[in-house]
Amino acid sequence: MLRSALPIALAAAALVAVPFVASPYYVTKMLPFFAYGITLLGLNLLFGYTGLLSFGHALFLGLGAYTVAVATTGLGIRSMEAILLLAAAVAGLVAAPVGALCVRYVRIYFGMLTLAFGMLFYSFLIKFYALTGGDQGLRVAQPYLLGLFQARPGESVQFLSGPYYYYSALLLAILGLGMWRIVRSPFGLSLRSIRENPEKAAYLGVSVRRYRWYAFTISAVYAGIGGALLAPVTGQVDPTLAYWTHSGNLVFMTLLGGFTSFFGPLLGAFVFIFLQDWIMSIVPYWRLVFGAILAAIVVFAPTGLMGLLVGVGSRVSGVRRGASLPDTRHPTPDTSG
Repeated sequence: MLRSALPIALAAAALVAVPFVASPYYVTKMLPFFAYGITLLGLNLLFGYTGLLSFGHALFLGLGAYTVAVATTGLGIRSMEAILLLAAAVAGLVAAPVGALCVRYVRIYFGMLTLAFGMLFYSFLIKFYALTGGDQGLRVAQPYLLGLFQARPGESVQFLSGPYYYYSALLLAILGLGMWRIVRSPFGLSLRSIRENPEKAAYLGVSVRRYRWYAFTISAVYAGIGGALLAPVTGQVDPTLAYWTHSGNLVFMTLLGGFTSFFGPLLGAFVFIFLQDWIMSIVPYWRLVFGAILAAIVVFAPTGLMGLLVGVGSRVSGVRRGASLPDTRHPTPDTSG
């Protein structure tokens, strides 16, 4: 137990130290990681634990982001806590009927249906210009944190790399702990049984469709909160947040890190964000190089980066254990006389 808690403690200490050792640019690059990390925790509940792959999950991330824009600029709500609750409620309310329809189908049919709903929302954002700002999007005013912290004029970077950074990191930790409890609860075990064999799960008394709907709704709420956390970073939301390519990025982050591991999607989001930023800074045709690198990672590490790290760690520990044991195949003769 101590061995498994040590990497988590080291990662937490590193996150706390980032604003003190890194430039504001890299500190603010961590903010999308926190937002996507929360979103991917929810997506992996649906994909990794329930076995349903959504190609339209950016719908709920976009809902959360637009909720922030409407709340801060249209309704005058500046409390981040109230905005997060509102974003979670909006995402949950939309996910309830959408999920009730989508979970009636599985495999590619589920994925294509979620993609259709995602593109329907994207079209809504484009066409209803008076409400959504069309392709120009909406401006996001900086929110207040805990009623104590707010961005002063001209100090947006200091606000984002200081109070907002720790606020986002704490929110990721809290929601991560909540998801950890969910996947290890009887509900989480039921989702795993549905993923492995839905017919047998139904025979044992598990309401397969209802549990899938629960997982879909929880996943959407997490995505809504992630979108709400992402919006103040750029100060602007636009329809590309709900476009199908954004949903594809979310799926790819999950695959990159490893959907078979709880922390895999978090690692995938971190690598995706910073690898993309690094390649963009050195190569003009960065999409070609970036896509080739990610494809190679997926091909040579089908269980994701987390699976690769776990495999390497297991081999190293196995070598160490083997080195500490005597070789009994060729015993050394006793020559002590």
